[in-house]
Amino acid sequence: MGRTGTLSLRVALERLGFGPCYHMLDVFERPDHVRRWTAAARGEAVDWDELLAGYQATVDWPACTFWRSLMATYPAARLVLSVRDPGRWYESMRNTIHQVFHGQFSEPEAVTPELERYRDMVEALIWEGTFGGRFEDRDHAIEVFTRHIAEVTRGVPSERLLVYELGQGWEPLCAFLGVPVPAEPFPHLNDTASFHSRVAAGQGPQLLDRSGPAEPEG
Repeated sequence: MGRTGTLSLRVALERLGFGPCYHMLDVFERPDHVRRWTAAARGEAVDWDELLAGYQATVDWPACTFWRSLMATYPAARLVLSVRDPGRWYESMRNTIHQVFHGQFSEPEAVTPELERYRDMVEALIWEGTFGGRFEDRDHAIEVFTRHIAEVTRGVPSERLLVYELGQGWEPLCAFLGVPVPAEPFPHLNDTASFHSRVAAGQGPQLLDRSGPAEPEG
């Protein structure tokens, strides 16, 4: 799920040769994908080869919602389950994605037609589809988060699964994927402060310039 270091993981996977890697910010950059993900949130069939054409990996929402379908469609694929302390995860979600979508992006003067479609997709997929409209109930949201971790852990064969926390660095990720460890620091991106600064700059709800400074996701 988002706010578990997914943007850092995206950059790491691309550095290891598993790119391009699809992330929620790719949806923001591709308005035509918004319609497809909205349809998927309604339960309509998805042509994954078409939607993810050109990509070798995907992290974060919206794709994490469909992990079962993706694992069945791509039987040779491996799954990295990014985790973090549930309480810290909730606070990060509440102070970034939730705050923006139910704050700045709810103000009439800020909502363009394109942004409204994107916001509706996120509402259908995350706030309603994942959290049942109860994200503000901290205990419920954390229960959804921990249940997701448990379901993935039970549902994916151990040889295809890595349970990974961002602070573990390159070694477990590289060992799982069978690639050499890079001679450079692991990327740490998109902390709460940088998230809000980029939203204020009009760069989208999660858009991050990957050439920018490395910061821990908080």
